[in-house]
Amino acid sequence: MPPIPGTGLAKGLAVTLRTMTRKSVTAQYPDTLPPLPPRSRGVIGLFEENCTVCMLCARECPDWCIYIDSHKETVPPAAPGGRERSRNVLDRFAIDFSLCMYCGICIEVCPFDALFWSPEFEYAETDIHDLTHERDKLREWMWTVPEPPAVDPAAEEPKELAAARKAAEKAESAAAVRGEGEQPAPGPARPARPAPGSARPARPAPGSARPTTGEEPRP
Repeated sequence: MPPIPGTGLAKGLAVTLRTMTRKSVTAQYPDTLPPLPPRSRGVIGLFEENCTVCMLCARECPDWCIYIDSHKETVPPAAPGGRERSRNVLDRFAIDFSLCMYCGICIEVCPFDALFWSPEFEYAETDIHDLTHERDKLREWMWTVPEPPAVDPAAEEPKELAAARKAAEKAESAAAVRGEGEQPAPGPARPARPAPGSARPARPAPGSARPTTGEEPRP
């Protein structure tokens, strides 16, 4: 059966009429910021104190948009007679957000938790060269990083915590048993060792009577 002429036009007009009767809601941006999901990927914040200049984030970045410069410094020994050590000192940490594709690999591979996602998204520039942000700007974005979500109460306990808890309970039970049980009987007192340089007691002559100790002689 062929469609009735004008059916599509009627459906379109019905949608238009329903939309016209609804109250319009205008987002008052930038006065009112839009609600963002808790795991939104805005920019990357740098916690400089945790960075050890391992270069792992720069090597794993698929876009090669992370630039890191550093130098080595000699650390004096912590104790007298110790050995001097060298450490890497961060000179530059920059991210080119005109190349970044927000994959999050750098954050995942960082072994020292120095990179975090920040929900900031207002960093547009008129010049593309200004999208390369240095460590000072990355540090400012660190203060807007939200706190990690609470652990799900129904989640399983991590195996590390479970092992530590079991070891602590075992140590406490062993200590309680030692404290409540009977004390072992003291063993025979060992003879005092002679003072250095003192004369050793003379051995009895052959055939002489042995000193009595109050014990019956063995057969």
